[in-house]
Amino acid sequence: MRFKTVIGLEIHVQLSTKTKAFCSCPADVFEMPANTAICPVCTGQPGALPVVNAEMVDYAIKLALALNCKVNEYSRFDRKNYFYPDLPKGYQISQYFYPLAVEGYLDIDVDGTTKRVRIRRLHLEEDAGKLMHEGDSITQAKYSLVDMNRCGVPLVEIVTEPDLSSPREARIFTEKLRSILRYLKISSGDMEKGALRCDANISVVDVEKKVSSNRVEVKNMNSFKFIEKALEYEEQRIKEALVRGENVEKETRGWDLSTKTTVSMRGKEEESDYRYFPEPDIPPVVVSRERIERLRFSLPELPDQKKQRFVQDYGLPEYDASVLTADEWIANFFEVCVELTKKPKETSNWIMTEMLREMKEFESEELKIKPEHIAELIRLVDRGEISIKTAKEIFPEMFRTGKMPGRIVEEKGLKQLSDEHTITEIAKKILEQNPHVVDQYRSGKTNVISFFVGQVMKQTRGTANPKIVNEVLRRLLER
Repeated sequence: MRFKTVIGLEIHVQLSTKTKAFCSCPADVFEMPANTAICPVCTGQPGALPVVNAEMVDYAIKLALALNCKVNEYSRFDRKNYFYPDLPKGYQISQYFYPLAVEGYLDIDVDGTTKRVRIRRLHLEEDAGKLMHEGDSITQAKYSLVDMNRCGVPLVEIVTEPDLSSPREARIFTEKLRSILRYLKISSGDMEKGALRCDANISVVDVEKKVSSNRVEVKNMNSFKFIEKALEYEEQRIKEALVRGENVEKETRGWDLSTKTTVSMRGKEEESDYRYFPEPDIPPVVVSRERIERLRFSLPELPDQKKQRFVQDYGLPEYDASVLTADEWIANFFEVCVELTKKPKETSNWIMTEMLREMKEFESEELKIKPEHIAELIRLVDRGEISIKTAKEIFPEMFRTGKMPGRIVEEKGLKQLSDEHTITEIAKKILEQNPHVVDQYRSGKTNVISFFVGQVMKQTRGTANPKIVNEVLRRLLER
């Protein structure tokens, strides 16, 4: 407990608008050929004037409301000045002095405890272009290529207070934020495509010596896993420096995937370095209270609300409800399944264990499994036509082929044998062939019944109903 870690996040969310923030170029540029989705406005040509995308503003207000922010009726754009190869204007249009929203929060679950992470501000801005470095390592690249397609793509930046105290909490926060983005349908939240990008500011306090390290910014983290790994590395690096009594530089560092380390990129900029001043070509953004309330009314049921409803309406444990509602598609799939099965907990078990495991390993985006598959599988088990073991065995084939479970059972001859007369005849023969084991059972070693159960299952190729097998064997052995 000697050290206390302090983390604040700056998260950029790419909004799924049809066009860019200030021009009519398409905003979805991920798979477009380099430098083809550009125009004089987004490349900063002399005389080109920006016009605010109204859809971008509505999307940002929705997110602000979902994150419990106060939406300002008056906000304004500013110029953030810096020179970089992928910023053709030499400045970025952002909001600094008057952001769109402030003073929000997001509650996250950490080991069964709810932790509130405050959100300092939420503002709109445009994206810069993209540099593609030659080679895997940003420190070893000999040259870089510039793609301007991303210039002007609309972003929301979310700045948290330094309320996070571990790399794991940072990961949990960003995962929950992505879930909200997808529920709102305002962003894909795909980190691998750059639609959700996270920078983290981290410092460590030596509680014993009552000193704090300088704040270090960590960039280039393009997955939830790497957010956690990069911050774990940086946390340890700072702790070791404090133990040695060394100064921790106030700098910006990048996560180098090839070496699994953070590397120094540049000195940390201060606010004054950007020389903010009001954007002269864009009037203030004024949104009416009526517009804000209309957007609030349009919000869907969000993950936390849906989780609470799943607990109350379906009697699910909080853990189950959390897993099922983390993804809206899974939550909707579950609800349709329950309409068919009327068995919430059993349905939850099949989805959380078998289905989510298959989805993790499945590469295609087109899923063939439907709620009807789950419902029929549960019915087959309930009727005693197949065992749970058999159901789990056929699940992968059902998931990947889209075949109904009943059809797979018929094709493979897996229908469970529940005829008591047939099972009794098989059991009698096995007892006759193993009289010494029968004697052991009758002398008090009742656990040997598992031997007979195994023999019956072997004779029936695993299709005998285990419950009936046990009942028949006990009745025969206890005569």
